[in-house]
Amino acid sequence: MHVSVCVATYNGENFIKEQLDSILSQLSDDDEIIISDDGSEDKTLEIVRTFNDSRIKIFVNKGKHGVVSNFENALKQASGDFIFLCDQDDIWEFNKVDVCMSYLQDFLLIVHDASLIDKEGREFEKSYFRLRKSKTGYINNLIKNSYLGCCMAFRKELLRHLFPFPDRIEMHDRWIGLQAEIYGNTTMIPQQLSRYRIHGNNVSNSTQKSVNSWFTMISIRWWLAYYTCKYLFYSRKK
Repeated sequence: MHVSVCVATYNGENFIKEQLDSILSQLSDDDEIIISDDGSEDKTLEIVRTFNDSRIKIFVNKGKHGVVSNFENALKQASGDFIFLCDQDDIWEFNKVDVCMSYLQDFLLIVHDASLIDKEGREFEKSYFRLRKSKTGYINNLIKNSYLGCCMAFRKELLRHLFPFPDRIEMHDRWIGLQAEIYGNTTMIPQQLSRYRIHGNNVSNSTQKSVNSWFTMISIRWWLAYYTCKYLFYSRKK
């Protein structure tokens, strides 16, 4: 049973080494880290290559795809039995893989708690779950998303229900979490298994209140529900 860690990178030179250091020590020789880079203009890939580790596989996009398509590309390259989503700027706790794997024997998808740190690595919030009031359940997460990508892992059979990512989804993690709610069982692990870094260059800060208009928020949820029904309909026809 092999693990694929999917990392979407873009101009992540400040934190990528610390993140990869925290991951590699937990992986076996048969596991892999998929780096999908969206055209970084800094030293991100140069730093990644200094690891000189055969478990790290780099795929560079032609042109900028954006975070959702970049993660989709990473997932399409994954060959493992278990898929871990990973941001470029966080830190994994030493036991993350072992704890998540113990839960993945019984669940299609898991999401674990995380502490929050600033750009200097100082903790300022103990529990993302408590801050977000996180819950499982399709309706709960359609209304208010609790699926934080960097804290998610799932079994590979979920992949066949994800692609292609719909054009109108806002973020990949919510789509993946909702699909897992439809096609299998999910759970939330109460342990803080990573340090989720909040800094000025985050693509998405899930700790902040949405600045979208009511119309936009309703539209986002409508399209998610529509695509869930559409994919479910076509999966049953196959």
